[in-house]
Amino acid sequence: MSESLPLGSGKELDELVRTRLRSWPQRPPGAVMTPKQPGTWLRGRPGEPTVAAQPFLKLPGTNTYRTIPDGLWLHFSPDPADRYADILCIEACGSIANLQDKRARFAPSTSSLLVVCPLRWMLDSAGPEDRTPRWRLIRLLRAMPTEPLVLPVRDVRVLYGLKARHYLGFAKSQMPQPHEYFCPMEALTAKDGHEAPEMRSLIGRASATANFMTPP
Repeated sequence: MSESLPLGSGKELDELVRTRLRSWPQRPPGAVMTPKQPGTWLRGRPGEPTVAAQPFLKLPGTNTYRTIPDGLWLHFSPDPADRYADILCIEACGSIANLQDKRARFAPSTSSLLVVCPLRWMLDSAGPEDRTPRWRLIRLLRAMPTEPLVLPVRDVRVLYGLKARHYLGFAKSQMPQPHEYFCPMEALTAKDGHEAPEMRSLIGRASATANFMTPP
């Protein structure tokens, strides 16, 4: 595994993970183009520390309680007549209690989950490697937006990073939900961790076509 930073706890650990995730590409590592997801992938979080306008998750009708994952990748529908987003979230969990809390946020529910993309985030460039405004990369938008983009979430996949002892214990004794994936925390704090074959393979298995014997 690539070189990793020493693991801290709490806010220090979260910041270590976010520092590494900022170097990850716009398309999740290992995610391939498929007919199930023909739109655009963009990294919503983490953004630059000085920029507050970043996408977040919420339930309809609520303005107070938001879910802000450590990492958030968004796949946008290419069709203006069929608007949705698929999401891949990454959460660093420093304790079992923290893991259970974050798992509860993404548990299957009868209510809808929404992703909110702030206006400034859409108007800003995708990153240093691509100065194109994000809204031009989101193909369901046909004109410059003038307000935040709020979309229903079609598909959710979550990757949880666990400290070594928690990862081993969970892998031995627990059964994950279909949308859940797990990795050792060192895989998230490793330098160039997104290039590791194990990480690319894991995220590749989280593909929307992974449940089909023969994808269309």
